[in-house]
Amino acid sequence: MARAIADRLDVVIKYVPFPSPGALADAIGEDVYDIGLIAAEPARAETIAFTSAYVEIEATYLVPDGSSLKTIADVDHPGIRIAVSERSAYDLYLTRTLQHAELVRAKGLGGALELYKGEKLDALAGLRPALNEDVKKLPDAVILDGRYTTVQQAIGTQIKNFSSAAFLQDFVTEA
Repeated sequence: MARAIADRLDVVIKYVPFPSPGALADAIGEDVYDIGLIAAEPARAETIAFTSAYVEIEATYLVPDGSSLKTIADVDHPGIRIAVSERSAYDLYLTRTLQHAELVRAKGLGGALELYKGEKLDALAGLRPALNEDVKKLPDAVILDGRYTTVQQAIGTQIKNFSSAAFLQDFVTEA
């Protein structure tokens, strides 16, 4: 996506890696990058102008095989501890919506997986594609059917960049 935008603008692309989506969101005002491929989230929309989503990604839970947690609804109960990648879009969503379960945060996806395994937590929250890879390494785990949300992956830029935001929205609409 970023390459196609650079090609359209006839500019050289420079990738700027970030350790997490939260770090990318934090850097929006630092002029470190022009656009970011990041989940559109209400909390982030205070500082980032987002396009409409170019893809939706399901978020669900990975749980130990044999767990009493069989459905998404089973997870939000007192005493349930969920590993989550700190400040990911699904962490922000779960923080707003969970009423009883406890989120246990780790830095990054790998950190959340290690926390889930090391602390023997009840569930690991994540995006279905990543959890599909994680479950291959955890033969004693299963992924719950359904989803608790979908992450709206979008292109973001500084909120003050009106013309850039309009160009990016047109780009996504055409794609």
